Amino acid sequence: MSIEDFGGGQTPQADVLVVTTNDVPGHQVTQVIGEVFGLTVRSRHLGSQIGAGLKSMIGGELKGLTKTLVETRNQAMERLVDQARARGANAVLMMRFDVSEAADVGTEVCAYGTAAVISRS
Repeated sequence: MSIEDFGGGQTPQADVLVVTTNDVPGHQVTQVIGEVFGLTVRSRHLGSQIGAGLKSMIGGELKGLTKTLVETRNQAMERLVDQARARGANAVLMMRFDVSEAADVGTEVCAYGTAAVISRS
């Protein structure tokens, strides 16, 4: 697996900027639209569960589960951006992830933040 399998984030050409900060240097917030989120729930497939169980006996990174979590976070973030875009935003401020177990059958990942319209100062 390559490094691309274990990362995420936006491309430089993104039309909706997503940041974890309250503001964007060199920009001003001209409109706050409100909270937006992207949510997904993923179950683990049997192969990764068996592999994780065996790996937990000897220790080390669970690469299959790591890759699944990266894919899940990226999907949640794509949904966040889609919702922000649909509401007229060109930025999401204060983006965060929340991860939890969903009824012992999968992992719930929620990307959330504040949709806003920003412009250069």
